[in-house]
Amino acid sequence: MAFWLVKSEPTAWSWDDQVRDGVTAWTGVRNFQACNYLKAMKVGDLAFFYHSVEQKRIVGVVEVVREAYPDPTADDPRWMCPDLKAVKPLARPVTLAEIKGDPRLAELPLLRQSRLSVCPVDDASWALLCDLGGVSP
Repeated sequence: MAFWLVKSEPTAWSWDDQVRDGVTAWTGVRNFQACNYLKAMKVGDLAFFYHSVEQKRIVGVVEVVREAYPDPTADDPRWMCPDLKAVKPLARPVTLAEIKGDPRLAELPLLRQSRLSVCPVDDASWALLCDLGGVSP
């Protein structure tokens, strides 16, 4: 199993929207590196759901329930999207400031490639972020 982080502006698609709909296609990614990460996701992989822009914090966990397929919102078949299912909220959201302040997370792609809307999370960082968020890994 691999771990990921997916970002969304809460005014466009929030954790509450994800919970309400349960399973949704993660559409609209138009960066080739981020799209390659979407293509690498496998059924059963988990991802942190991150509210970007105003809130800048991890708020929940989603699971990949369908591997990448052509994004129905794109005119170009190279753009892909997986289906993600809401799993659980974090007991306590983990802010970007907390993540930046922890030297154990210094290599996290969220910090190193901050403009990517999808990025991998290594096993140790996943466990640490789950601990900070008050959920089991």
